[in-house]
Amino acid sequence: MSNAYKNFIAGQWQDAASGERFDNINPADHSDQIGTFPKSDQREVDAAVTAARQAYKSWRLTPAPVRGDFLKKVGDIMVARKEEIAKLMTREMGKVLKETRGDTQEGIDTAYYAASETRRLFSHTAPSELPNKMNISFRMPVGVAGIITPWNFPMAIPTWKIFPALACGNTVVFKPASDTPATATVLVEILAEAGIPAGVVNLVHGSGSKVGNPIVEHKDVNLISFTGSSSIGKDIQARAGAMLKRVSLELGGKNGVIIMDDADLELALDGVLWGAFGTTGQRCTATSRVILHDKIHDKFVDMLVKRAEKLKVGNGLDESIEMGPCINEGQRGVVEEYVEIGKKQGAKLVCGGKRPEGSQYAKGTFYLPTIFTEVKPMSRLEQEEIFGPVLSVIRVRNFDEAITVLNDTVYGLSSSIYTRNVNQAFKAIRDIECGITYVNGPTIGAEAHMPFGGMKETGNGHREGGWQVYEFYSETKTVYVDFSGKLQKAQIDTEQV
Repeated sequence: MSNAYKNFIAGQWQDAASGERFDNINPADHSDQIGTFPKSDQREVDAAVTAARQAYKSWRLTPAPVRGDFLKKVGDIMVARKEEIAKLMTREMGKVLKETRGDTQEGIDTAYYAASETRRLFSHTAPSELPNKMNISFRMPVGVAGIITPWNFPMAIPTWKIFPALACGNTVVFKPASDTPATATVLVEILAEAGIPAGVVNLVHGSGSKVGNPIVEHKDVNLISFTGSSSIGKDIQARAGAMLKRVSLELGGKNGVIIMDDADLELALDGVLWGAFGTTGQRCTATSRVILHDKIHDKFVDMLVKRAEKLKVGNGLDESIEMGPCINEGQRGVVEEYVEIGKKQGAKLVCGGKRPEGSQYAKGTFYLPTIFTEVKPMSRLEQEEIFGPVLSVIRVRNFDEAITVLNDTVYGLSSSIYTRNVNQAFKAIRDIECGITYVNGPTIGAEAHMPFGGMKETGNGHREGGWQVYEFYSETKTVYVDFSGKLQKAQIDTEQV
């Protein structure tokens, strides 16, 4: 029996006025329906924003450490429900239990970090240029935050956005991805259980056009945080920018790993396999390009193909499974389209490139780990984000060429270099045009207390995670206190007075 989930607005669970609903299906087993969800529209967005605006009046005045106490409790509840959340997430979006446990743990870590940051919302004081005058600045909340999240990290990414927003004193209208609404619902249930006041967090299910766009364009939504594709991000930037809203965009990636001829190849192999095929390649930080030094190219490709062919694909609820399905049929279709593009552009398919055979795969959107060699720089396979288990291998002759190839895309999120040469490692850190660089590690593995984000078309310069995200969710108020007892004319040339 499936569950009929609801929106959460002004502290109440409620259906959409339309009465329409959409299904949430397990991508590994289409006979497994997680539940149905309301198809909301402008009416629910208006109600949610009104509730958030009303709640903001008192939430912004709640002392920040008290807000932190709520978030600490949220983390405690998530710890108690971690396995439950992980299993629901695996059913909902397909990645294996080891990964959904990690996704949940990321949310737990973010809760505790956010709770502690409420005692460290530091600002600055500075000397005045005038006597008997003090200059101070304060961090102030912004207002109502519109939070729009993707399906690939349905617990971690919402917590990256919602917890700092709440810690800074903002209220939230949250639209999760339609592919993963159940995990989002559990997160909001936990926030409510922790005692977050009614209206502070509001959940509205539905499509990007009927819910996402109205949130972006609503006059009473003060800031937008979005994670998703670069094309949608550009559209959001244009819509919100026309209203001079603060916007944080975390967008696409075409992440590369450089493997030099002096690298530990076994270590690099483990990193590439995990980076390319973890989450079925459906991460913005997934390894989609391997840039191999000519001297070790053939040896490493042989090692890579042998290991990739042994990866166990299937339903992630089975603890032995190493890679789950694509999120839906549309995404699998995108993967298949790029495999054909790769073939037509002269790349050599050396692994996968098809759906797995067998009755156990018939009810899911599975695709085999896929590897192309002889991929040419600037080809579509090498340049465009696929968001699936497809890995491109590019041969280079030296370090400088490797850096050039890695940088020569419109994206700049994550990167990696495997080398034992410390000088090359530091040159890579300096010269790679990405927001994240790993040395002797895969392109995935961000930590909650460090800034996360990229350059170029990967985003608009803001960062999630760490201390920097709190700057996005707060505004600086500058205060001058003059206790001289007389008018002091600042910004006047005193020599002329």
